[in-house]
Amino acid sequence: MSRTSEPKRCASACQFIKPDYPAMETRVHGRARDPERVDELHFGPFRRMVRAALAEPRPGAQWTGITTRIAERLLETGAVDAVLTMAPGADDPWRPVPVLVTEARGMAGVRGMRMGYAPLLALLEPARAAGHRRIAVIGIPCQVYALRALEAELGFERLYVIGTPCSDNTTTERFHDFLDLLSDAPETITYLEFRADYHVELRFRDGSQRVVPFLQLPISKLPPDFFPLTCRTCVDYTNVLADITVGYMGGQGEQWLLVRNERGEELLDLLGDEVRLSTPGTAGKRAGAVKGFMANVERAAGGLPLRGMPDWVRPIVGWLMPRVGPRGLEFARTRVEMKAIETILHLRRQEPRRMKSMIPDHVWPLVAPYGLKPEDGERPSAMTTHQPPAD
Repeated sequence: MSRTSEPKRCASACQFIKPDYPAMETRVHGRARDPERVDELHFGPFRRMVRAALAEPRPGAQWTGITTRIAERLLETGAVDAVLTMAPGADDPWRPVPVLVTEARGMAGVRGMRMGYAPLLALLEPARAAGHRRIAVIGIPCQVYALRALEAELGFERLYVIGTPCSDNTTTERFHDFLDLLSDAPETITYLEFRADYHVELRFRDGSQRVVPFLQLPISKLPPDFFPLTCRTCVDYTNVLADITVGYMGGQGEQWLLVRNERGEELLDLLGDEVRLSTPGTAGKRAGAVKGFMANVERAAGGLPLRGMPDWVRPIVGWLMPRVGPRGLEFARTRVEMKAIETILHLRRQEPRRMKSMIPDHVWPLVAPYGLKPEDGERPSAMTTHQPPAD
């Protein structure tokens, strides 16, 4: 938003200044999250959750291509004039570049993941100036929060929001440093994905693949500020203000969709029988994994979480986790609770005065089972307290 004609709007649109999730959720979905409804404190308001995969996966897609296929269908049916999303940079396929796609066939060129920062919402004004009145936006949580904060004044006749989850981001240059640690030929890596089976999948230009267990990633070789403080204190992993969230955490090898409102139902319906749907599963217990993560974050003293186990143990644990660790929806709950803990610990260490404005009410019940409670000055005095959710 800082690149638009009214950059001062950042003060009211940024989720890292003083977010108001209850009000925003109510405006977008008709209600805020219900602490009595299973999983809404974790994932935000939703009508239904499903596992999903396209019957015919699209080439070049990060998973099967559900996100871009929904946008493609919006253009094919004339529901929107343009889709605002990210494309690969001309000089670097990992670099995100904001684009307005106005023809359905153009969506094939934006499939896949990018890593880095790019001013997606700066194209909202050019979109309006070009006469586009019905648009779709594909964005990550911090982009979607700003979009929703300004939605009313943007003046679009119709707005569809397709959200993807996001945990941490870094510059494209630093992402290349990470790739350098993963391969002797990083320039040949064409695909990277953190999977719900505790592995990172790499694909290479020659068609070969490689999977690396999370515990064997070279995290200790990354600088402490590899991820900025904003990413490490983000409370919206699941993109709660989107009409539909398309992710992977609860998918157990497929994608995980959270249909959040009537418009989200409309988006999923566009796929018809092209998409295969099933009920999400869940297995394992998250408490041990979350407690271990919390201890690692505390030991890291503001840097990236440290892993203290000996090298010879890591392959054993890496083999066990996909078999006995949290899976499906329990894996998704695990990651959300880890992010909540990370938010509190990092803000306490680096920006304690901002805690009462940056941490929404729903975060505290998520961390209460792990002994984290608000200290003096960490919550607005009038804040309402929810009871911790049951396991």
